[in-house]
Amino acid sequence: MKVLPVSLLALAAHLTAAHYTFPDLINNGNVTADWQYVRITANHYSQGPVTDVTSSAIRCYELDSNSASQSGVATVTAGSTVGFKADNIMGHPGYFSAYMTTASPAANSMSAGLGKTWFKIWEWAPTWSASTGLVFASENINQFTFTIPKSTPNGQYLLRGEQIALHIAGTANGAQFYIGCAQINVVGGGSGKPSPLVSFPGAYSATDPGILLNIYALPAGYSGYKAPGPAVWKG
Repeated sequence: MKVLPVSLLALAAHLTAAHYTFPDLINNGNVTADWQYVRITANHYSQGPVTDVTSSAIRCYELDSNSASQSGVATVTAGSTVGFKADNIMGHPGYFSAYMTTASPAANSMSAGLGKTWFKIWEWAPTWSASTGLVFASENINQFTFTIPKSTPNGQYLLRGEQIALHIAGTANGAQFYIGCAQINVVGGGSGKPSPLVSFPGAYSATDPGILLNIYALPAGYSGYKAPGPAVWKG
């Protein structure tokens, strides 16, 4: 865990840290094989991030039109713990979140998730106080997990895990988005009505205060991290 502000030496370390992908779904404690249920991403070799929030890549960052059909659909129980395992240590300070969308006609269709159908189910934001600055408890992990809301209706979904890395986010398009979309079928769910709903692209603006932020020189009057996107649906 790193407390900010940091020295120029630490900043240099962040700039040279390795990138990563999220190839493995974690389903109730079991780590699946690479790209077994996660759509293979365009950065599966380069590990480079998305930086343009208006690009269609911000949705699931798929390699190509075959990414959906080449991955399976995992059965996931509502109320259970799921997540993503990275292929490297996630050494960049940032903000984590997870979204879901109903998948029509199916989770393994490239037509799923194209509209205003996404809802946020979890987030892990840095904390802040005047005495500590920003604290990124999520730094240097290699996986992240969260709970599928118990009242999520049964059916097929895309599950989108994301980290917004903030180490060079002080200029427009400096924030780095690391994304993985797993294809899941929820069972044992309820009759909840997920909301609010957003689209990708559309959920974020490049100037959102949680995206355009110099974490090493916080603005005057700063009072804490403001997460981009909608509120979390608790289900």
